[in-house]
Amino acid sequence: MNQLLRCCVLGLLVSPAVAWGQTPNIPARITISGYVRDRATGENLIGVAVVLAGTGQGTATNTYGFYSLTVPTAGLDSVRLVANYLGYARQRWAAPVTSSTKHDFLLPAATNELASVEVVGDRQADDHGPRSTRMGTINVPIAQIKSLPKLMGETDVLKVLQLLPGVQSGGEGTSGLYVRGGSPDQNLILLDGTPVYNASHLFGFFSVFNADALNNVELIKGGFPARYGGRLSSVLDISMKEGNAQELHGEGAISLIASRLTLEGPIKKDVASFIVSARRTYLDVLARPFIRSQLAKEGKAGSLGYYFYDLNAKLNWKVSSRDRLYLSAYRGYDNFYYNERNAQERPDDYNRSDNGLGWGNLTGALRWNHVVNDKLFLNTHLTYSQYQFDVGQAQERRFLQNGEPVASTNALSYRSDIRDWTLKMDFDYVPSPQHYVRFGGQFIRHTFRPGISSQQDNMAGVTSEAASGT
Repeated sequence: MNQLLRCCVLGLLVSPAVAWGQTPNIPARITISGYVRDRATGENLIGVAVVLAGTGQGTATNTYGFYSLTVPTAGLDSVRLVANYLGYARQRWAAPVTSSTKHDFLLPAATNELASVEVVGDRQADDHGPRSTRMGTINVPIAQIKSLPKLMGETDVLKVLQLLPGVQSGGEGTSGLYVRGGSPDQNLILLDGTPVYNASHLFGFFSVFNADALNNVELIKGGFPARYGGRLSSVLDISMKEGNAQELHGEGAISLIASRLTLEGPIKKDVASFIVSARRTYLDVLARPFIRSQLAKEGKAGSLGYYFYDLNAKLNWKVSSRDRLYLSAYRGYDNFYYNERNAQERPDDYNRSDNGLGWGNLTGALRWNHVVNDKLFLNTHLTYSQYQFDVGQAQERRFLQNGEPVASTNALSYRSDIRDWTLKMDFDYVPSPQHYVRFGGQFIRHTFRPGISSQQDNMAGVTSEAASGT
């Protein structure tokens, strides 16, 4: 009887302790996902390393600032993540191990500079083969691009890339990229995922990209991913800023040949933002008085000049915690013109001549980002791209014939262009830190118009027209 009593008492004492020490039902793996952004502006940060502290396991944010990290829970009482990015202060985050969760990092800019250090090591043989399939990929920070010397005060993205290994320029001062022997037309240049067919101004001396409106520049010199569709030489993927989501901000500059102005700010704080950036040269305005003076010495009036301009705009709307919409556009154009007429012009006797040469790009993109779940990210992209080249000449002659005014006009124009409509869907699937899967599809409609010329003549009320194209 005493033995039975002792067993009952011992059972009552042990059972609460066992119940107290039991662990809740925790899954073997949990996933932490979210976005990494700049704390001051709300801009998505691309390529940020997000690492599980003490393990070396980690991932990096994709082109849209999204990350997903799946970690085992065995032996962990809490999850500790570290987000690290060049130019920003390191940020840590910890949470109990319970279930999959979401967390957005807001990284502040670094306020201190590291002291100089010296790293000494010995090269060791690596028998495990390559550690990454992204060979030949270089990310160039915009801050570094702006800090390098400038041609005539203008920051040029393509000239900075010419300083990289394996990249050459076609000539002194030109902005063309010759990557590993390829020609400039063998490079795929994307602005917010939209192809740009002619990326230069002033016959190749300046690029069309305004650094004040850019967020990230990535150059892939070899082993291009299938999602880019393939090119012979390289892929240059440039992303625009999304606009400051916290406060209204502006910047501008005046250089020797151009002026630029950028405005960005929130439409609704932390929900919607915008950015507008414009640049224009003004050499034609400065030279106009001298040109008019020279033409006046020849008994003529008119103007001669050249200018180019760039206009970037983007809207960003956070629809929900899982959905974002982006609308971006770019317009750039080069214009060379020469107009001439008689200095002493009369209604019944004058000559006029208008000549123009122009080329430019027009792009637009509508993008929808959707977080399907904590491991799957969807990007849907609808883009439009157009490049056109125009040459035009018009002459008008008015004189008296048998006392009657006679007018004669002649107009000649030539135009060629290329237009693309593209619908693309990309999926980023991150099942584990060791695997990153990207898949998707795209549809492209190309429209080529290599050359269309037209001529119109009008003499004494008789009009004739002719057009030809290939």
